[in-house]
Amino acid sequence: MSRTYAELSGLMTVMTGDEKHGPSATSTLDVLWVLYDQVLRVSPDTIDDPGRDRFLLSKGHGPAAYYAVLAAKGFIPESWLADFGSAGSPLGYHPDRNLVPGVEISSGSLGHGLPLGVGLGHGLIARGLLLLYPALDRKQPRGAAALARAARGAAGSPGGGGGGGADAGSGA
Repeated sequence: MSRTYAELSGLMTVMTGDEKHGPSATSTLDVLWVLYDQVLRVSPDTIDDPGRDRFLLSKGHGPAAYYAVLAAKGFIPESWLADFGSAGSPLGYHPDRNLVPGVEISSGSLGHGLPLGVGLGHGLIARGLLLLYPALDRKQPRGAAALARAARGAAGSPGGGGGGGADAGSGA
């Protein structure tokens, strides 16, 4: 059963605990909903389709909104939300692609989404598929994200290497 945007806050309240990172998760809720409701061409029936759209959550330390959207869209059972973060629950404090249907990458630290996206992008482009990476965590001007931006530009990937083009950053 697919839920509506108005029902997301109820799904979010099912998950409890200090490790929920409520404000961090809530800050992504609108973007995640629009992506999964209107933009991405992926569903519970197509999660293994090589031609599906992919979403990489780099901001993995606040996954409650991500889990709520995945439950609302039928990727995971809503009953899983009540066990968020408990021992044995597939819904940990960081999303795990091996445990949660619909999760493309296991993430946690800000900035790892871009390097993973660059590698995934090269693989998809080699197979004739398109990649768009909306960079929402512009707080990483160095380290893994900076190296990935440089590699992306050096390899001629869409968007160049300076953080423009395919990056649709929030500036935050």
